This record gives sequence, C-alpha cells and structure tokens, in this order.
Amino acid sequence: MEIKYIDLFCGIGGFRIAMSQISKKWDILSKCVFSSDIDPNARKSYNANFNDEPEGDITKINAYSIPDHDILFAGFPCQPFSIIGNGNGFQDARGTLFFDIARILEAKRPLCFVLENVKRLVSHNEGRTLKRILESLRHLGYRVDYKVLNALDYGLPQKRERVFIVGYRLPVPFIWPVKLNTRKMLKEILELAVDSKYYASINIQTKRKTRHVATETPSIWHENKAGNICSYPYSCALRAGASYNYLLVNGERRLTPREMLRLQGFPDSFKIVVTDSQIRQQAGNAVPVTLVSVVLDSLLPILIEQKQKEQDMDNGKLASTAHSR
Repeated sequence: MEIKYIDLFCGIGGFRIAMSQISKKWDILSKCVFSSDIDPNARKSYNANFNDEPEGDITKINAYSIPDHDILFAGFPCQPFSIIGNGNGFQDARGTLFFDIARILEAKRPLCFVLENVKRLVSHNEGRTLKRILESLRHLGYRVDYKVLNALDYGLPQKRERVFIVGYRLPVPFIWPVKLNTRKMLKEILELAVDSKYYASINIQTKRKTRHVATETPSIWHENKAGNICSYPYSCALRAGASYNYLLVNGERRLTPREMLRLQGFPDSFKIVVTDSQIRQQAGNAVPVTLVSVVLDSLLPILIEQKQKEQDMDNGKLASTAHSR
C-alpha cells in the first residue's frame, strides 16, 4: 500500500521527515505528491534534502491541479496568532492562508489532514479564531479534534508548545499520543567543538553571569523581553525572529545551526545549504519532527485501515460492474 500526501507551507520538511520515519515503522510506502512554500530559501533547503522543488505561492495555485492524495499536511503561517506577531489573526493577510487549506480540502477530499500552529491560536480572540477554523473544517465534512502538545513531553529537550488539528472524513478511533517518560538530554544535542563566532561578547557573558547563576550544567539561558534571565537543562522555544542572543548555552554562546536542527528533531543527515542566519530562521519556523511523528504514529494505522476499506469497496464495485456485463 502507498500513502500519498501533500506538504503545504512545507518549510524545510519537518512533516516529510516524520512521515518517512513513521511509514517505515508501519511498513508502508509513502509519497509526497505536492509541496509548496513561498520562501525561496526554505525551498532551497527542502530541495537539497528531498530532491524535490516545492511550488511557490499557494494562493496562486489551482486546487484542482494538485494531485490526489490521502493526507494533507500544513504548518500554516503562525505569525498572525503568535506572541511575537502582531496578533491580528484573520485580519492579517497571512491568517487568511488557512482558507487556501480549506479550498484544497474541498477540491481534493483527502481521507485526513494534520495541521499545526502556535499554542496561542487556541486562545486568540478569546477562542473565536480557532472556533472559526474548526467550523470551517467541519463544514467541509470532516470530523475534527485538536490538542496542544509540548515537544518537551515527547523526547526533545525544547519547551515548544504547538496546537495540532487532526481531521478525518470517517468516524475513527483516533487517540492523542500519551506523554513519554524520557527525553534526550541536552548534552546529546550540543556539539563538542564550536566555532568562536558563536560565542557572545565578553561584555554580554559577564552581564548575564552577574545577574544569574545556573543550578545545572549544561543549561540554556533565556532572556525575555523584560530582561529577566532563567536557565534550564533544556531550551525554551526557538524563535525565528528573536534577538541574536535570545538563547545562550551556559550563558556563553549561541546555538549552532546543527544544534537548532537537533532541538527540532531533524536528523544529522539533514543538509545545511543556506547561511547561518537563514537556517536560524528556518529552524525557528520549523515544526518539531518528533511531535509530528507521535501524532502520525496514532493516525497512520487508522488511515491505512480507511484506505484499505476504500480500496475494497472500489474493487467490489468493479467486480459488480464486470459481473453485470
């Protein structure tokens, strides 16, 4: 059996890597039949790693021209709903990109979908924004559920909370993944040898260390907008638009591109083909691979069963038609 999927707002391919991992676990073939992202640098990284050039602006693509697929993935732009965005939601042009997802769902009718966004989407505009999204999806004939998941609870040393919205055409016994009891240690993420260019200035290091003393090593120090400093044996959420020294390892240096990718669950085989600043932005915008994997691990066996039933029904109709002739 082969599961076909599309990867909207694909970024650098977090959904695609997770789908590949879980497909192998369930011993099925999976194929990405369409991908898109408006950012040319993200497309460059995606193409380098998957030998697949994503399409550009999704608003300019005819939904009916997209190949048929079983599952739709979309980590649709979060800036309209995030704390560091302007918070205008649907009033922001990027917020309306959700409706491009809706028009594709309406045109292609995949068996299921998985959407991802920032946690704040749940409370944005007193919950009315999420309610409108869920109503739109249900109006298309999908049964829909959502849940906020934290990467810290599923094996990654990064506190990154994201809301996942799962929808399916038929009633299925989907259950959200349970939290894991273990996660990678920070020392498994950090590189042993780091170029001096990643170290903050002596002035910044001294300033941080006079204001804060870490209780654990290694740790990642986080300074918020108010200037308060805290440190943990894990990372606070990576942010594409955060200040350059937003996170410092042991209060001394910035994370390297490879470390940021590891914090998001990307394998070391992932090729870095863009500048440090670009990969920093891409990692900050990425979906944690591990979070997608645990969701798919619950969803994929149900999808396989649904697809098998549809195939059996189609085969039955073909047999009935042939017999009547």
